[in-house]
Amino acid sequence: MTKRYWEDFSAGQVEEFGRRTLTEDEIIEFATEFDPQFFHTDPVAAKDHFFGGLIASGWHTGSTLMRMMVDHQFANSSSMGSPGLDELRWVSPVRPNETLTAKSEVLETHPHPKRDDRGIVKFRHTVLNGDGDVKMTMISNVMFGRRPEEKA
Repeated sequence: MTKRYWEDFSAGQVEEFGRRTLTEDEIIEFATEFDPQFFHTDPVAAKDHFFGGLIASGWHTGSTLMRMMVDHQFANSSSMGSPGLDELRWVSPVRPNETLTAKSEVLETHPHPKRDDRGIVKFRHTVLNGDGDVKMTMISNVMFGRRPEEKA
């Protein structure tokens, strides 16, 4: 696969990628460490919560998206990290054994305002389950290096 640079992204570009199933054990393990609220860690107690059962932490969903993004979009790219998020929404809960996928749309690109060796890509990422239900949305900004000029 060819290395991706800032110039390889354009507004309107859409990609779908990733596939990850979150098991009950994974949900509990993640939440026990990072978000130990009972509706993430205790399947019995979670039945009486308004969610009606165990759900993944939103941070677990976000971490799963990040892994899919790294594997598909950033692993063979000139990614230089992110200056931050504009929006993060947990739309509906992720239940045990749901399989998640990601959809990425480029909203805009622009050169970095101070460094001509990089540019910024604004993405809208959507996490979906196997039925196409939206679980999470995120608007993020990612810096990518610009394609080096080829010397003759």
